[in-house]
Amino acid sequence: MNIIAPLITSFEIGFGWQTWKNVLSILPMIWIAVIAMVLLTYQPASWLTGKIVEEQDGFNAHIIVNILCTVMMMSVILTVVGTWIGQQQVSLESISHFFYRWPRNFAISLGVEMLIAQPIARQILFILHSHQETEKTTN
Repeated sequence: MNIIAPLITSFEIGFGWQTWKNVLSILPMIWIAVIAMVLLTYQPASWLTGKIVEEQDGFNAHIIVNILCTVMMMSVILTVVGTWIGQQQVSLESISHFFYRWPRNFAISLGVEMLIAQPIARQILFILHSHQETEKTTN
């Protein structure tokens, strides 16, 4: 979130410290919207993942397809809603420019999610589970 929102905004209005500063002031509202979208898209993304990936396919296949489905759904919604939050007004402008903005927003979100967020989360979970297993074996 701290990477995606500033990147998308910078591509939209230009890179610079002022842009980054403006994004930071709106980031708490975007966080709330993102959390709401995660909760709303969790079940549909899981359902869609089940339609694409077979049950016997590997863990990585399930994770990658689930990330793809989740990011696709969230980016569609947040391309419109995120613009409304960023501009602090509801307008048709975000809808009329949707097909110009969405592919870029999707690519940025998918890249950050697959190359930065998911590897960090998986490493943290690996360390946590390793630590828990070590505690179980020593007790």
